[in-house]
Amino acid sequence: MPVLTRLIPSPVVVDIRPGALDDLACVLADERISQSGRLAIAVSGGSGARLRRRIAPTLPGATWYEVGGGTIDDAVRLASDIKAGHYDAVVGLGGGKIIDCAKFAAARVGLPLVAVATNLAHDGLCSPVATLDNDAGRGSYGVPNPIAVVIDLGVIREAPMRFVRSGIGDAISNISAVADWELANRVNGERIDGLAAAMARQAGEAVLRHPGGVGDDDFLQVLAEALVLTGIAMSVSGDSRPSSGACHEINHAFDLLYPKRAAAHGEQCGLGAAFAMYLRGAHEESAYMAEVLRRHGLPVLPEEIGFTVDEFVRAVEFAPETRPGRYTILEDLDLKTNQIKDIYADYVKAIGS
Repeated sequence: MPVLTRLIPSPVVVDIRPGALDDLACVLADERISQSGRLAIAVSGGSGARLRRRIAPTLPGATWYEVGGGTIDDAVRLASDIKAGHYDAVVGLGGGKIIDCAKFAAARVGLPLVAVATNLAHDGLCSPVATLDNDAGRGSYGVPNPIAVVIDLGVIREAPMRFVRSGIGDAISNISAVADWELANRVNGERIDGLAAAMARQAGEAVLRHPGGVGDDDFLQVLAEALVLTGIAMSVSGDSRPSSGACHEINHAFDLLYPKRAAAHGEQCGLGAAFAMYLRGAHEESAYMAEVLRRHGLPVLPEEIGFTVDEFVRAVEFAPETRPGRYTILEDLDLKTNQIKDIYADYVKAIGS
């Protein structure tokens, strides 16, 4: 009997540890990603300048490109600049906006992308998607997975803790997203990729169940690994289904309805996940998720991120419109305003104030 397997799109290098940034040149040479050292490095003008001074002496063959922001115009400009040179790879050194610009630019010029994350705000650092602002608001663009992911836990510790907290909310929301995927399978027969679902769920559970906190290297290691695994899960499934359900629909609703007041991505996703778990009748799981989110300093009630109950109810009601065609607990229940208000009141009592 033949043994059937499939190839999983994933980085050839995942280096997560304190001091990883200082070994970047050696890692890329050892893995034959760039033995010549000819790299195009995209970096921000803020915190990126400090990191550039730190590692530039170890990368004498690199050319540094300062990226202004996270727009499609920034990414196209970066690609045009890189195209004029001869490089082995593109390195995105920074947060999500810098890495997404570098992802897009690398795909446009046909070079591999090395993601060097300086914070853990969300699971986009290893995903096959570049999220960039455009004239219509914000767009998602398909790109290849990074060929390497490097995360220096010492650098992560230096970033504001709100970024770590956002990553926690994004990772934990996987649990709700996979539950929505399973619901869509039961109701509509939507195909589930079991491997992608397992990877995303276990990534979320690892963060949810870990007893440590944002100040522990062990916890940061698990969080970083969870975000990387989530990105790979999206590549395996071919879309964002493993990590995006009602939780992300609620997040997108906040962004669209209240663009100038929206909180961090992971804060909104974590809140959305805890509420979505309650909606599907998993009351004990919802309460435990809320307890963990609180322990890490994340919001579980809308007023904790500056929204009224009525604004939250409006966001939940509007949320299904943000992802047409995606079936989650919100589409399944098709709740109206007064129903959402009543369930929200029960949710508040269940998780405790």
